[in-house]
Amino acid sequence: MSGGVDALSLKDEDVTKFLACSTHIGSSNIDFQMSQYVYKRKSDGIAIINLRKTWEKLLLAARAIVAIENPADVCVISARPYGQRAVLKFAYYTGATAIAGRFTPGTFTNQIQAAFREPRLLIITDPRVDHQPVTEASYVNIPVVAFANTDSPLRFVDIAIPCNNKGPQSVGLMWWLLCREVLRLRGTIGRDLKWDVMVDLFFYRDPEEAEKEEQATQEKSLKDAGEFGGNQQQQWANDELAVTDTAAVQDWSEVPVPTAASTFNYPATAQEDWSTQVDTDWATQAAPVAQAAAAVAAPPAAASGTTSEWGDRKSVV
Repeated sequence: MSGGVDALSLKDEDVTKFLACSTHIGSSNIDFQMSQYVYKRKSDGIAIINLRKTWEKLLLAARAIVAIENPADVCVISARPYGQRAVLKFAYYTGATAIAGRFTPGTFTNQIQAAFREPRLLIITDPRVDHQPVTEASYVNIPVVAFANTDSPLRFVDIAIPCNNKGPQSVGLMWWLLCREVLRLRGTIGRDLKWDVMVDLFFYRDPEEAEKEEQATQEKSLKDAGEFGGNQQQQWANDELAVTDTAAVQDWSEVPVPTAASTFNYPATAQEDWSTQVDTDWATQAAPVAQAAAAVAAPPAAASGTTSEWGDRKSVV
């Protein structure tokens, strides 16, 4: 599919990646439809895949993906754990729809399902493991692109990309190369510049190894923080010793302590003699008040002259 164009030809650095990830290593069994992609057999019977044909079929698959107007109509599937992370990364960078993990039967044929989809192109990691979506795609006339090993069945597969689909590094590399070619054909990235996304992001990571790496990173950060704290305390101690050893330090016992009067200058006020003040006895003040209240409350006493005057008036009448 390169057509003799230098921009589409296989580069030496890509060949190095193929060899480093063992993409050219097939299996001991060879399917009759995959025999055209086998270069030769090793002495132990392992088939060697022709990498030039792998590159040509990769370009053909990329052109088929770019021909889809809506990127979301491209569905990428991987039931094998080695390809799930690569599928999610491919969908993230190209805008495709990813199905990582178990494929629910009837996703392409049963319209009642909530997860019903109608993609225009299907890309799978392994035709043997992902046989259910391939079978359903044949029912609804969906073209299928598959990464196929030498022993993979090619029934209902339209574009087979020969590669080692059993190794985690090989699967990640193939998805990375396909994603890069799709972006280059779309014009998102240039061919002259190196793609800033590393291949390692498409590789499978063991959860146990990832957890161990996180623990090691945390322990290293805590260790670095402890060393920083110890160095800081040591620096503070050295600073204190340096200040103590200086000749400018005075004997604080010889320095006079300032008093409150010398520190604060209050305005001079006339001092009062508290002994000359009249002692106020609240008990003596309460006695005249009580007497006055009793005098007001008691009725006036009748005089003797007044009584005789009333008697004389009665006698006159």
